[in-house]
Amino acid sequence: MAEAQAKFLKGNLFRHVTVMSLTASVGLMAVFIVDFVDMIFISMLGKAELAAAVGYAGAILFFTTSFSIGMAIAAGALVARALGAGDPERARERATHALVYGVAFGVAFSIAVWLNLGFLVGLLGAEGETARLAVLYLQIVVPSLPLLLIGMTGGALLRAHGDARRAMMATIYGGAVNAVLDPILIFGLDLELTGAALASVAARMVMAATSLLPLIRHHGGFATPSAPGLMRDFRPVLAIAVPAILTQLATPVGQAYVTRAMAEFGEAAVAGMAIVARLMPVAFGVIYALSGAVGPIIGQNFGAGDRVRVRRAFQAAIVFVAIVVAMVSAALFALRAPLAALFQAEGVTRDLVFLFCGPLALAFFFNGVIFVSNASFNNLGRPFYSTWINWGRHTLGTIPLVMLGAAVLGAPGVLIGQAAGGVVFGVLAWILARRVMADGGALGEREPFFRQLRLFQMFYHRR
Repeated sequence: MAEAQAKFLKGNLFRHVTVMSLTASVGLMAVFIVDFVDMIFISMLGKAELAAAVGYAGAILFFTTSFSIGMAIAAGALVARALGAGDPERARERATHALVYGVAFGVAFSIAVWLNLGFLVGLLGAEGETARLAVLYLQIVVPSLPLLLIGMTGGALLRAHGDARRAMMATIYGGAVNAVLDPILIFGLDLELTGAALASVAARMVMAATSLLPLIRHHGGFATPSAPGLMRDFRPVLAIAVPAILTQLATPVGQAYVTRAMAEFGEAAVAGMAIVARLMPVAFGVIYALSGAVGPIIGQNFGAGDRVRVRRAFQAAIVFVAIVVAMVSAALFALRAPLAALFQAEGVTRDLVFLFCGPLALAFFFNGVIFVSNASFNNLGRPFYSTWINWGRHTLGTIPLVMLGAAVLGAPGVLIGQAAGGVVFGVLAWILARRVMADGGALGEREPFFRQLRLFQMFYHRR
């Protein structure tokens, strides 16, 4: 049974990367496309403050979603390693305990964010009616964070078992519910932003249910949580979850700064940035999915001790990124005018859409390299490398370059500066990942994760 579950120990690695990425991206894009359609619907209402409010709210939701992604990474990495080592019962226990800790932390985190929504929206630069609308939207969506966390963790666990199809279907079901409810609530019941928020909550409920059911029916379900088991797995879960969450939180922090910098150029610029933010994951959904897709492949082979296959999996993922980015960039360039017209974009809003559909799309290759490298670090016992790369990319690689770009080129310079930081830290991530591969990913669970950071040795768990 264990050999059947650890399906990535044999077979063509590029095929594994392609199948896992494409199936995961279909599910992700179902969600992203709904967000994309949300923005189209909001734009059709003809109120600039609504589109800007979605932009501000999106930056904060990105922050909360990143917490869920971090917990899902920990669960997926630990379960994939246990399966690769031939221990399905251990994998089942770790899945249970990671989910329990994730929900508990998710509830606490969502409460903290909800109580400070006004402050957070103001921190991004929103004012007046736009700020009020953003807070209204977030007050409805933020409490559903634990549901999102369950859905994402369930999907990560399914991918750790190699069950990419069912992980994909869970997000498709959620996206379908959102797509059906959006026009009904936004236009039919004239709820506007409130309708979009309620549709998102319903979608999260469906995604949570449809990601857990396949685990129960087809992969042994979950163990009964026990105090000794929870205590035993506390450190290994947090050993990956803490740096993974810190890694994920870097992105919304950097995006929040970009949003505030863009706010200096008016609501039309913020609306343009919001359109780009919705368009980007739809266009590059395959690349966003790659991090979660390649992680189980690397994790299972690392758990089995096959270091050569680990390195080849990384190389296959980089080649896959290059092919996808080249194809998508060409399509975006050809469709830039229709896309701008779809959002009724004019002036600076149109300029930003055209900029993304041109050279900035090609620069996304380096973001893909960061995604693959971070997945490698998380599954090879070097999770803090991901933290360093992401925080560097969204601080040193964002703030000074965005400031410079804004000062020289105005609103377009904000996006150009942000992309330039991705290039620099993409190269650094690639170099660092190759060094880890050369070392064979020697750390793992049998040595301290954080030998270089004594402060975090309290999380160390020796098997």
